[in-house]
Amino acid sequence: MQVFELLRHGTTGNDWALDGLNIYASVADAVHAEECNDSVHVFYPEKLADKAARFLNGFRGTNLYAVKANPHPVILKSLWNAGVRDFDVASLREVELVANTLPGANLYFMHPVKSRQAIRYAYAMGVRAFSFDSLDELIKIEEETSYATDLKLFLRLGVSVKGAAYELTGKFGAPLDLAPLMLQRARLSAQRLGVCFHVGSQCMRPEAFADAIGQAAAAAKAAGVTLDVIDVGGGFPVAYPGMEPPALEEYFRVIHAALDANGFADTATLCEPGRALVAEAGAVAARIELRKGEELYLNDGTYGALFDAGVPEWPFPLDLIASDDRAMSQEVIGYRAYGPTCDSCDKMAGPFPLPADVREGDWVVFEHLGAYGISMQARFNGFYSETMVAVTGK
Repeated sequence: MQVFELLRHGTTGNDWALDGLNIYASVADAVHAEECNDSVHVFYPEKLADKAARFLNGFRGTNLYAVKANPHPVILKSLWNAGVRDFDVASLREVELVANTLPGANLYFMHPVKSRQAIRYAYAMGVRAFSFDSLDELIKIEEETSYATDLKLFLRLGVSVKGAAYELTGKFGAPLDLAPLMLQRARLSAQRLGVCFHVGSQCMRPEAFADAIGQAAAAAKAAGVTLDVIDVGGGFPVAYPGMEPPALEEYFRVIHAALDANGFADTATLCEPGRALVAEAGAVAARIELRKGEELYLNDGTYGALFDAGVPEWPFPLDLIASDDRAMSQEVIGYRAYGPTCDSCDKMAGPFPLPADVREGDWVVFEHLGAYGISMQARFNGFYSETMVAVTGK
């Protein structure tokens, strides 16, 4: 087992980003050395740096990291080291977190519905970019910023597109038939006026972005206004078992071509990657506390980092770390799993393909869980994990 290194405060560069994390050569080394009663969050720094570089070099506009995907300070600092300077925040707490962690960051408050207090405090903290999808929300922004003249306002459009694993229609987005009037109204108070949209999470179809850009162009034309900026949102996918999306660069190619074709060649452009930036840069190792036939009881579940594995039944790449040095069986069984809380809803149907001889004390590693693992966990029954380690060389 490799001896871990504990980084101290006051370091710089990558050490500054990983400050406080124990660093290991493998996930197996980490779970054995930590001897943690909770699940273990794993961070792969090199994978995050590589993915950030693909976005920064491939997308011709500005990349906003969607903080909701993983708000851990180590992730924020690592993205900053990789060159990300702009962040999509959805709440006052996210505003405060990023502002305190990265004082030089540019913040975009892109949640379409905000409290008056959140708007007021965010503006006082230097936030100037806000989204809205209704006239009432626009008025709130104007009133709570004392009718400021330096606002960047984004109308969230309710675009009609297909191709995402998670459809995000219905809750947010101005109807396309009302969008022109809202753009005209916002033009009166916006220093910079833009539109934004979301094609849906885990979008498997690059052309969905082109469809949405076309709808945004139609709304601007009907309004008779010139857009200063267009935000194509998030939804960039990650490869999961059974989900093999086109290459990330194909999404960039389609987006850039659609921007040019719709008159936005010289318009400032933003995107909001969350899952696609951080998913592959993380994992969660959960220990098997008990096996009952083909049912596994884990120390993490749907109230914790494994919400996506249980509620939407998201498929994750899996690995197994034995509690000893035994050779694992080549026979594979599709297991069901339960989380540690007393709630019967804390279950994951799977099936999770694992060796037939798994047993208590073994660790199941859910890869590609750098997104929506840490950010989704609650503290119900006292089950949660604050343990994060870094595994380098991955």
